[in-house]
Amino acid sequence: MKLFEHKPFDPRAVMGFGILNGISIGLLNLSLGFNSVGFYQMTKLAIIPCTVLLETLFFRKRFSRSIQLSLLVLLFGVGIATVTDLQLNMLGSVLSLLAIFTTCIAQIMTNTIQKRFKVSSTQLLYQSSPYQALTLFIIGPFLDGLLTNQNVFAFNYTPQVLVFIVLSCLISVSVNFSTFLVIGKTSPVTYQVLGHLKTCLVLAFGYVLLHDPFSWRNILGILIAVVGMILYSYFCLIENQQKAAEASAQLPQVKETESDPLLNVENGTSIADGGVVLKAPVWSSNKDLEA
Repeated sequence: MKLFEHKPFDPRAVMGFGILNGISIGLLNLSLGFNSVGFYQMTKLAIIPCTVLLETLFFRKRFSRSIQLSLLVLLFGVGIATVTDLQLNMLGSVLSLLAIFTTCIAQIMTNTIQKRFKVSSTQLLYQSSPYQALTLFIIGPFLDGLLTNQNVFAFNYTPQVLVFIVLSCLISVSVNFSTFLVIGKTSPVTYQVLGHLKTCLVLAFGYVLLHDPFSWRNILGILIAVVGMILYSYFCLIENQQKAAEASAQLPQVKETESDPLLNVENGTSIADGGVVLKAPVWSSNKDLEA
């Protein structure tokens, strides 16, 4: 059985998507390495408004005021819970801007390619992973040596280290699969909302299981973020129900307009412009037999 039974991919689009996805992953990691944790959290928060802006400008997608308000509440809560220090530097700021831009485009393309070519997340991941891995393999060691003055191939890779590397790769494949699946079934904005939910859960589990320090600011931020997520889910559900109701209301009208001309043709009549009924020639079996 062939892996792809639907409309074939455009090889250039898949290659560009894989390379862009690899670059975005590398830039996010570089941003974390050259910025403070607080500034990196601000970078992640900026992905949602940037995605909304790009989809509005280039895809004419409309976000209602209710959705925008819920996203603002979510971002405000996550910002209170996670953003602490904001240490700025030129290199880190440039890397963060590039990471935001490439991540937004890559996630929008993840959703667009799956819908345009009617393929599943597994199929897209299978086609784009070689380009993504090759991009990281070529650019990663070069940038790592340029920015840190250390050669990644000079490290002593013990069996224990190799086991953790393989485990990390397996986890990364699972994360990529879930990312493609969620974005393909929902939207890039919804995926980012789930990502911030993950951040809140990490903070909560860290306090419960590892007894990490927890302040009133973290608690307040998580509660506000949860309220924003609930509002976002509720408004999305309401809008989807309204769209489904409108589609179901238009469906009987379409069927009626499509069926009327067929019925008229079967009866030997047709309706011309202006509502005049024209009599169409009717086949007569007796006349033909007599001839």
